[in-house]
Amino acid sequence: MALILPFIEAEIQDQYQAEDNSRPWIVGFSGGKDSTMLLQMVWKAVQKLPEQLRWRPIHVVCNDTMVENPRIVRFIEDTLHRIEAAATTQSMPFYVHRTTPRLEDTFWTNLLGKGYPAPSSTFRWCTERLKISPTTHFIKTKISDAGEAIILLGTRSAESSRRSRSMAKHAIHGQRLRKHVLPNAFVYAPIKDIETNELWQYLSQVPPPWGGTHKELITLYRNASTEADCPLVIDDETPSCGKSRFGCWVCTVVVKDKSMDGLIMNGETWMEPLSELRDFLIEARDNPETYRQRQLRNGTTRENYWGPYTPKTRAEILRRLLVAQKEIRAEYDETMTFITHQELVAIQVTWYRDGIFEFEVAGIYNSVFGTNVDLELDKRTNKVREEETLLREVCHDNPGHFDLIQQTMKVVKAKSLMLRKRGLQHDIENLLDDYLEAQKVAV
Repeated sequence: MALILPFIEAEIQDQYQAEDNSRPWIVGFSGGKDSTMLLQMVWKAVQKLPEQLRWRPIHVVCNDTMVENPRIVRFIEDTLHRIEAAATTQSMPFYVHRTTPRLEDTFWTNLLGKGYPAPSSTFRWCTERLKISPTTHFIKTKISDAGEAIILLGTRSAESSRRSRSMAKHAIHGQRLRKHVLPNAFVYAPIKDIETNELWQYLSQVPPPWGGTHKELITLYRNASTEADCPLVIDDETPSCGKSRFGCWVCTVVVKDKSMDGLIMNGETWMEPLSELRDFLIEARDNPETYRQRQLRNGTTRENYWGPYTPKTRAEILRRLLVAQKEIRAEYDETMTFITHQELVAIQVTWYRDGIFEFEVAGIYNSVFGTNVDLELDKRTNKVREEETLLREVCHDNPGHFDLIQQTMKVVKAKSLMLRKRGLQHDIENLLDDYLEAQKVAV
């Protein structure tokens, strides 16, 4: 390793100073071993250049799926703060960016709101929404600003034969860069030839230039292992130990989350409620007769296909999630949050659109935490309350009409809250159809 590292460092400096254009560098940083070594080597290489030659901006991009393992989130956030502070004090051209999925793309908005079943190997709806889209949007923005961009990744040929084939397929012969799937974007993988044992030796011996040590990172890998030489994996690219990975704590694509089990086994027992909830997500997905609808979201039915979770299942998963949050706050960290206020609002909006009125997000939240929040979905002035009372009196002979009008008003409010009027007529027509169908059954 002593021979190859100076060569890689010199190559990074040479590539950085290339005067072909001012293409910014975008470093993908997940907080794992590979991306950490990549960022550290780039930092050290650029740091050795005179300050006036550090002209090319280097954007450090870290994607938060909002359902990352909370133990890792805290570690990564601390690292990012160190990087930001060190970049300023050392006059380094590194700029940290955190990307997150759009509200309509978050895990809980889709699973609890729309009732999407927990992801599986055949229906992995999460990766595009949570990981790829947010970072792709950032990259496209930089390409739009500069015309082109170079993406630095910590991919290594030694990680897997599949990765080695992919890197070779996209390589540009005789050049350091390879084509990216995005137009006007190129990939540079400086540590592609580093072996795993060399990587660990480097991280063990060379402290990070942004301060501190790699002791916590190495400890995390060790504690997340249920096997002697099975490392923790944080990014989406890195192959796992067996079928284990370390990323989203809700991941149900793998049969067993060995990394979470390893952390719990090594003292992080506060994570047990999360592990139990993940198991329930798998149970609900794999037992459709009990937990899912026959109709698909588009209203059709198909043989051997099951639709989204039933309203009752969505409400139950939300309740379990909030209970887990309450327990972990009491035992471990009172600031720990696993679902945002905005997501709760979006879920309620989706329930209204789907005609789900028998369950209220605010009601479930209040029952768990003993609070009296209303999520600002149905705040009422005295005048509105008077109007509601009058409407109830008018509909005295047919209470169903009162319920129908109230449900329609909630759908309209939900649309207004999300600033999206599209589909409003369709949603109201569905409510009317359901009401008329129920009347026929009653007769």
